[in-house]
Amino acid sequence: MKLSTITSHLSRHSFSLVHFGRLRVPLSGLLPSLVSRLSSLVCILSSLVFTLSSISYAEAPRVEPTILDSVPHETSHFTQGLSFDGKEMIETTGLYGKSGLYRRTLDGKVLDSARLEERYFGEGSVVLGDEIYYLTWKSHKAFIYSRKPFKYKGEFRIPTEGWGLTLWQDQLLMSNGTDELLQIAPGGFAVSGNIKVRDGGYSIKLLNELEVVKNTLYANIWQTDLIAEIELPSGKVLRYIDFSKKAGEIRDRFPGVDVLNGIAYDGKDFWITGKLWPQIYKVKF
Repeated sequence: MKLSTITSHLSRHSFSLVHFGRLRVPLSGLLPSLVSRLSSLVCILSSLVFTLSSISYAEAPRVEPTILDSVPHETSHFTQGLSFDGKEMIETTGLYGKSGLYRRTLDGKVLDSARLEERYFGEGSVVLGDEIYYLTWKSHKAFIYSRKPFKYKGEFRIPTEGWGLTLWQDQLLMSNGTDELLQIAPGGFAVSGNIKVRDGGYSIKLLNELEVVKNTLYANIWQTDLIAEIELPSGKVLRYIDFSKKAGEIRDRFPGVDVLNGIAYDGKDFWITGKLWPQIYKVKF
């Protein structure tokens, strides 16, 4: 994706909202926090430019997905995490004051939900045993909920920002916006290792929502229409799933939508969505 396309996309929302990092900020509340948010914005944009430059010279091939079906998705859900628990979906959402955990059917019926306090910006999540772990963005904290029904059980500290979360070889695998994936041991929640993601000689940063299938990781790359298919434990990018054609159609029809984000695997097919998107798409790669 060209940088001009990214710039256009970042500014496509109404003038009453300004994007800083991963957050939509009301213009009326902008001035008091201008300096700190500008600093955050510069860091994010620097990583974005670096990542887009790396992808431009990527060695791994690109493939387009085949869309098999679609189901409705709540257009108020700023999707940060998506996974299956049996035949039901677990979705976690972001934005301050709007972050929540949802259990839903494929036809869109919400079976259970829990909301975070307004001071938390929700991120990715994963089901492990009888618990669900739910990350926050900048609070260095993850929450623990019982799987059925949703009930707050506790929390634990994470050492960096939280972005995406999945499970690989009985350990949590977390993205944080860099090219490193942190391996976190359940129980004590200590970092036990890290995996650097590379395409040839280039680092691939801004890894967002995650899904593991055996020893392959699928990761949304923030502010692009790409999903990286990554070999574990090497961190080598094998190919990119290019969703730009469908994502472009969605943005043309629904100007208020945000980026591609959300990957779930039902044991046979993948289900893909985005933040504020009206549909979840069943696809094959």
